[in-house]
Amino acid sequence: MNRPSRLASPVVELRQYTLKPGQRETLIALFEREFVETQEATGMTVIGQFRDLDRPDMFVWLRGFEDMETRKDALSAFYGGPVWAAHRDAANATMIDSDDVLLLKPAWRGAGFDLSGVLRPTATEAETMSNGSRLPGFVEISIHHLRPGTEAGFAERFQAEAVPQLATNGARLLGAFVSEHSENTFPRLPVRAGENVFIAVAGFDDGDVHAGHWAGLAASPAWRAAREAMAAVATKPAETLRLTPTARSLLR
Repeated sequence: MNRPSRLASPVVELRQYTLKPGQRETLIALFEREFVETQEATGMTVIGQFRDLDRPDMFVWLRGFEDMETRKDALSAFYGGPVWAAHRDAANATMIDSDDVLLLKPAWRGAGFDLSGVLRPTATEAETMSNGSRLPGFVEISIHHLRPGTEAGFAERFQAEAVPQLATNGARLLGAFVSEHSENTFPRLPVRAGENVFIAVAGFDDGDVHAGHWAGLAASPAWRAAREAMAAVATKPAETLRLTPTARSLLR
């Protein structure tokens, strides 16, 4: 097994790809065989790859960088390198859209992903895992769209009021992020500029624990009060992504 090249990333991309019908498993197999170590060799971290349970033609993944300049250099090296040149046609053939990308930074000190001690199976080990069996782990990403200038206050309230409720009801807060408003240092790959979001990433042992988590929150007056207060600065309803990690995802 390989250790991740980075323990945490101050700059994170949340990428949601719309794929052609029936092509998700094709892309995942290609991605996990060809695009994990080769991206990390340029200085980025492939944090997590996921199947979206509610959208069978969506592939969701996260990658991170030490800073915006490192991002520019790493992406230039990878997308200008031989591995992408060799496999880009096969990858692009699975996709309808790959431009749904949010550029993020940790919402408070210590809110980034802690990958210390996490081990990723090699591609060979992943291939030998039992075919079709459900892998451990369940991840929920909630995306809160906020009025400009309210991200810091929302994050403070979430940390103080929502995080304790999550822990009480079986969730592990894996990370919390707000929009990174720096200029896109690699314009060849678009990002959703002008977004003002807060994103929480929570982990669960499995889908049953996740379902019990939401049942517990629904019965909590403190959670309802916190949710109503946070909704007051939202521009539209929050998005919720229910995800299962692929075999080689560090985050799960």
